[in-house]
Amino acid sequence: MIRLLSVASEVYPLVKTGGLADVAGALPAALAQEGVVTTTLVPGYPAVLAAIEGERLHAYPDLAGGPATLVRAKAANLDLIVLDAPHLFERPGNPYLGFDGEDWPDNAHRFGAFARAAADLGSGRVDGLVFDVLQLHDWQAGLAAAYLHYDPPARRPGVVATIHNLAFQGVFPAWLLGPLGLPAEAFALDGIEYYGQISFLKAALIFADRITTVSPTYATEIMSEAGGMGLHGLLAGRGEVVSGILNGIDTEVWNPATDPALAVTFDAADLDRRAANKAALQRVFGLDEDPGAFLIGSVGRLTEQKGMDLLPPLMPELIAGGAQFAMLGSGEAGLEAAFADLAAAHPGAVGVRIGYDEALAHAIEGGVDAFVMPSRFEPCGLTQMYALRYGAVPIVARVGGLADTVIDASPYALAQGVATGFHFAPGSDASLRAALARAMAMFAAEPKAWARLQRNGMATDVSWASAARQYAALFAAITPPPFSA
Repeated sequence: MIRLLSVASEVYPLVKTGGLADVAGALPAALAQEGVVTTTLVPGYPAVLAAIEGERLHAYPDLAGGPATLVRAKAANLDLIVLDAPHLFERPGNPYLGFDGEDWPDNAHRFGAFARAAADLGSGRVDGLVFDVLQLHDWQAGLAAAYLHYDPPARRPGVVATIHNLAFQGVFPAWLLGPLGLPAEAFALDGIEYYGQISFLKAALIFADRITTVSPTYATEIMSEAGGMGLHGLLAGRGEVVSGILNGIDTEVWNPATDPALAVTFDAADLDRRAANKAALQRVFGLDEDPGAFLIGSVGRLTEQKGMDLLPPLMPELIAGGAQFAMLGSGEAGLEAAFADLAAAHPGAVGVRIGYDEALAHAIEGGVDAFVMPSRFEPCGLTQMYALRYGAVPIVARVGGLADTVIDASPYALAQGVATGFHFAPGSDASLRAALARAMAMFAAEPKAWARLQRNGMATDVSWASAARQYAALFAAITPPPFSA
């Protein structure tokens, strides 16, 4: 048995802003099948505290400027330790951003305290709890690796740094080193210094025993200058401990045969039932209820990273050719306005919802004909896996986990009967236009070939089983021996 402390700043279904929460929420159950017992450390946001009744483990009289308590609890089938620190986490809204859309100004202190608690738990300094491995998810957990390095315990746990998105690095002013409780020697090239500042993510990458990211292709991309976001040299230098383990999804939560968010449930054997979901989705978005329209969907952040700026200029042409578009998302104000204008200009053909709605996200996956993801980079992506699972044919940029999970409908793949979607070159409107045209042509003229794509996608193993086996083997390799008698 391996005792894992998963250190995550969000976990589904308690608190979620993106894919990290889905991973942190779903992976523990899959790891349990491989003999890994997971406890998840999560900040005590209001939504988390409202969902638990816990047992006090440890009290901090002063943690980053105020009292804090570690609370052990169980919720949503997860074993949790919650850092209840009201002065840091008792705030409404987004875990990372204020109402102005800017980072909370004390995020370094908030997540420094979170990492300090993780290091204390990993060191066995909290009520005798013992963990064999710490998995540090993204920059918010990263400083724990530095605390363990500069103040090593008698039995240091194995440390895995998991990168969900290298673009977010937790970079803060250098003067915070002292207030964060780190020695002056940490401000060095082989420490956490980063272009004259400090980086929480760099701390994890330089002091972890293993580095993982969420797809094999992304693991290669981040070691290149083009994809490394300023950390490619460090990652390439540690290349022997870097690996890509493809994410899975929770196939119980995302199951079209049982999903209560769908108008009609279905599986690959009865794809015809899917038409009722398309009609229901058209009604929800105010689209013309036309079963022959090519309904394209999108769910996610409206940012240039996600390539969403490529879609509005192409939409009039697609609509003229018989397409419809249903989008759920939020992000950059300019893109929100562009999609709102698109909907206003094309009533009955374009429907836009700004924000996020979990049930509506499920309904989109279960009702659209195709699901588009034009990301310029994508560490893994989960929504294309939801699309595969729900028979929505993915149209994706050939990057990161999108390239690893979707098989392009090339002549060879079609002849071999293995294609599941369509690829295009990232950042290229011409390539995206061509991929959309290929998809529309097949949908209109080759219904049997289209249904084959759908069934292939629905047969794809998008579960956590393979990833759990890989993680378990990696954890076993770095688990320290038990204390000597």
